[in-house]
Amino acid sequence: MSRSMTLWRLSFAVILLGLLWPMVPESSAGPLDQLTELTGKASVVVTLKDRDNFTSEYRYDVNVRNHTSDVLIAESLVIVLDKITNLAGEDSEGLTGESFLKRFEVLGQDGETDDGKPFFRIPVGPTPELGPLTDSLPATVRLRNKDYLSVFTPSFKVLGQKRPPPEPKQTQAAPVQPGSNPIAPGRNSVDKLIQLLIKKGVVTEEEWRKANQP
Repeated sequence: MSRSMTLWRLSFAVILLGLLWPMVPESSAGPLDQLTELTGKASVVVTLKDRDNFTSEYRYDVNVRNHTSDVLIAESLVIVLDKITNLAGEDSEGLTGESFLKRFEVLGQDGETDDGKPFFRIPVGPTPELGPLTDSLPATVRLRNKDYLSVFTPSFKVLGQKRPPPEPKQTQAAPVQPGSNPIAPGRNSVDKLIQLLIKKGVVTEEEWRKANQP
């Protein structure tokens, strides 16, 4: 393949990838292992909304309240039903050690953690962020008390991500002195694109080396 043809292919591929790369969305609602536990920095507000005595089903609205000065990413917020305690504050049977949580049927959960605890995603409100000292929209949690435990209290953990602080504004670059050899702007980005092109088989390393020969 001629050097001019290789350069043309490289130029076209770099321009195409440069246009498409920023369009790939990055979601914050990823797996739970990518989230940070925010318990203590964010709390839950649990409100009993309905109770069905016939089926022993309880419906709660659970909001997340941000107690920090940080901004939280709204779509990343998750509440985990960590335990259920009785009137004495115990979360398991004294004789068998069985968790009270296993004696309840959890309805409408979004999934389970690695240790088998149900979790719920917090709905995203009108803004993509949960600011300091503000409450999220509520997640609906439904529990069915199969053993008709007389008095119980659900407890939740909060998981999520903080919004990274904005990058500082770049200062004006100093004038280039004669004889200096500054690094071309965007060189790192170009190198990453070239490595991606080689990985995808658009060009080979040999073609890239020939194209860079004087």
